Amino acid sequence: MKSVAVTLFIVSAILFLGSSKYLFDLKRPGVYPPKRVLKKRAAALAGVSGMFLLAAFLLSKLL
Repeated sequence: MKSVAVTLFIVSAILFLGSSKYLFDLKRPGVYPPKRVLKKRAAALAGVSGMFLLAAFLLSKLL
């Protein structure tokens, strides 16, 4: 189960990096996906990243 927690931590970090990439894209002028689409993508990735982080934290503390 420890490997599951580590995997969830890694997935959470990857999703957080993806979210930050979209946030940095918001600062650039003239990006193709509209800014509202980038905001939705960043929020979705950050939310899922938070859920994975919470699950990994709970798994690591329970075991």
